[in-house]
Amino acid sequence: MSNISIHSGPSDRSAKPRQALDPSMRRKVHGPIRPMEEPSLLARLFRWS
Repeated sequence: MSNISIHSGPSDRSAKPRQALDPSMRRKVHGPIRPMEEPSLLARLFRWS
């Protein structure tokens, strides 16, 4: 006997994409946007970009 189960129907997440969050709501949920590379200690001390 097989233990394979096939699911189909409205529960498929790819069929209904999530609604985009507005910027203020996104910031509350995920926090501020952060750079890919963290600045070094000297860059933070002297505020180099």
